[in-house]
Amino acid sequence: MHVSKPLLASLAFAGLLTGCVGSGPNTQQGAVGGATIGALAGAIIGNNSRSHNAAAGAAVGAVAGGIAGATIGNSLDHERGTLYTSEAQATTDYVVAQPPPAPPIQREVVVVQPAPGMVWVQGYWAYDGYRYVWIGGRWVRPPHRHYRAYVAPHWEYRGRGYVYIQGYWR
Repeated sequence: MHVSKPLLASLAFAGLLTGCVGSGPNTQQGAVGGATIGALAGAIIGNNSRSHNAAAGAAVGAVAGGIAGATIGNSLDHERGTLYTSEAQATTDYVVAQPPPAPPIQREVVVVQPAPGMVWVQGYWAYDGYRYVWIGGRWVRPPHRHYRAYVAPHWEYRGRGYVYIQGYWR
């Protein structure tokens, strides 16, 4: 199959558009991966159609795949809680004069550690820009062996107001 310049441009453009600024890493990876797979599938379908228009198929496939991938990744971010590896990555652009009070912490039962090297991350209320969402406690394998401590999400005063910092590893 010959890959045309419009097809490559469509792939690149769709991939750039599907990067979800301000979202978790699973959302971003899902969007980019979905856009790539959708563009390839769309190009094949478009090329094999009567019009033989691989570029149009790739563009439609990239958009559809990016949306589907981002949706799946976003559900994983909300289910697991997004875990970043630095405060800079975890800092959001939510700035408020006074942070909204979080609901009380829910009681949890800590189950037996499923494997060596896993760290218990206590449940917490994550702020999504509009409301708090409960993220249940769970055993997590740190993203790299030099990360040993999990810093829970919190609000931090930074001159012009409180900034929300998502949970991260250090």
